[in-house]
Amino acid sequence: MKKPELILPAGSLDKLKIGYQYGGDVCYVGVPSFSLRARENQFNDEFLAEAIKVARDEGKKIYVTTNIYPHNAKIKAFEEHVKKLAKLKPDALICADPGVISIVKEHYPDAKIHLSVQANAMNYRSVKFWKDLGISRVILPRELTIDEIKEIREQVPDIELECFVHGAICVAYSGRCLMSAYMLSRDSNQGACAHSCRWKYKILEEAERPGEYMPVYEDEQGTYLFNSKDLCALPYLKELMDAGVCGFKVEGRSKTVHYLATIAKVYRKAIDDMCDGKPFNKGLMDLVNKTANRSFIPGYLKKPFGEDSIYYPNNSPQQSYQFIGVVREHGGLDRDDLYGVELKNRIEKGNKLEIMTPDSEFTEEVTEICDLEGETLNEAHGGTHNVYLKLKEKFPSGAIIRKKL
Repeated sequence: MKKPELILPAGSLDKLKIGYQYGGDVCYVGVPSFSLRARENQFNDEFLAEAIKVARDEGKKIYVTTNIYPHNAKIKAFEEHVKKLAKLKPDALICADPGVISIVKEHYPDAKIHLSVQANAMNYRSVKFWKDLGISRVILPRELTIDEIKEIREQVPDIELECFVHGAICVAYSGRCLMSAYMLSRDSNQGACAHSCRWKYKILEEAERPGEYMPVYEDEQGTYLFNSKDLCALPYLKELMDAGVCGFKVEGRSKTVHYLATIAKVYRKAIDDMCDGKPFNKGLMDLVNKTANRSFIPGYLKKPFGEDSIYYPNNSPQQSYQFIGVVREHGGLDRDDLYGVELKNRIEKGNKLEIMTPDSEFTEEVTEICDLEGETLNEAHGGTHNVYLKLKEKFPSGAIIRKKL
């Protein structure tokens, strides 16, 4: 079996480039109207064309998400979108709706079609059904165990299988959720989810018993009972590969480049080690924990969801490190020791920073900060956007800077 692909999210051209730089084999992107990411998604037709060019120049792959369940009013616009994609020729389209798949087959007959996780193909008969319709790969639902995935591979050996290995888990089946649409008229299945499952709720045991809250889950402060912990399948990659998975997918098109670069680097290392016959490096979890998270579980891969799968403290992820910025240039103000940094959070002289490249991590103290005109600063804020930092080591553009909290 070939080395499984590492498939990364890209909500912008910058994230696409960072994803490739830190080890991704594939990035998945999509135009907001048709890809379940209507917010925090910078792609339009022009950016999509440039993204495909970047992928070709890097010798990488790009998959385009077209996985909405469109209302009638979107059909004509979607047909035009597919005609444009037929000219751009991405490596695959990710689809969920049978009508969408029929449109792709009509207007882009040469397209490789991957079945979206949104279609929740839960069993081998479903996978075989889609395979017989010409689907080349199925992205499996998060609700499957490794044993179930293995059985699907045994029953349908001649189709590619992909699964999510890292990121947020939705309260709904395969992400098909109606909570946001019901509560705020923001339809998750049209890419406008308000993440209602992360909110705090109070649920009474019975309406006739005011003040009596559900045991275990509830107290007088409410609870986050729909708020799942995050998926991390790092320790199970070998089992997944042996079960027949050819693509390891990371969730998070709306997340930061710090998250993207860190998770890409960790999974790249884990996949390479695995394919070289090395045992799993538990130290990789230390790097994963430097990203914002709701603590980690293996999802459904090993057992059904239970009470220990819910993250109760609050709706925001926990953080041990703060994302400070991204190195964008070297040699600012005609000085070899100054690096242009796109700043995301506050920094001041004397801070100890961790700087991550695709190959290494370094720790340096901030000894000098300059603005773009060369004026020395004692501190700078995220709203400043760009500053120069004096750094001793040599860092490439795209190096990630963070600070321990």
